[in-house]
Amino acid sequence: MTAHLAAVFTQAAARSDSATAPAPEAEALTINLQELLRLHGEASTAVVLMLLSVTTVLPVAGVGTVLSFAIFALAWRWARQQETTTLPQRLGNLTLNVRWTRRCLHALAWIYSQADRRLKPRWQALTHSRSRPAWALWIAVMGFVIFLPIPFGNVLPSLSLVSLSLGWMFRDGLALVLSALFGVSALALMATFSQLLWQMLLQLTAWL
Repeated sequence: MTAHLAAVFTQAAARSDSATAPAPEAEALTINLQELLRLHGEASTAVVLMLLSVTTVLPVAGVGTVLSFAIFALAWRWARQQETTTLPQRLGNLTLNVRWTRRCLHALAWIYSQADRRLKPRWQALTHSRSRPAWALWIAVMGFVIFLPIPFGNVLPSLSLVSLSLGWMFRDGLALVLSALFGVSALALMATFSQLLWQMLLQLTAWL
């Protein structure tokens, strides 16, 4: 599956790189989330989570906040074992610019090619259906960290959710352990940032 996806996104990235036409045809260089999901072919909850996770890293004001609510909703459906194969129209119409269309396509091509080489079914107790509520809670926690306005704070929780998505696709418990490590690092960063912010507020209060 991921070998096919790596090929699909590699070809899409190559077309994006080679398209240099100006003016009206430049729109062909952009892509929205619904089109990215369509490139996956057969979608699933894990695929939707993957797509949302990769997109949260985009340095566009408000994107992380909007997508964090989508991640919360996805966590709820994950816990209830309800498959999600589409995006709400408003979210699906979120369009990347030329630069980030290329970067996103290249990133997905790289992720799927690496996953195809390195991931395999193992430690499958971590992907048992009974563990879904726990992972749903984890998804919600990472969505909360993404929601917070922490500088570069979306990177680690995004990597955690990408690893979780791939682990679920491959039934690879090792990828889920990696997801936990990324997530713990994200929580540590959040705690450090919160502590620094609190100290700054105390110093400001004392100065005033």
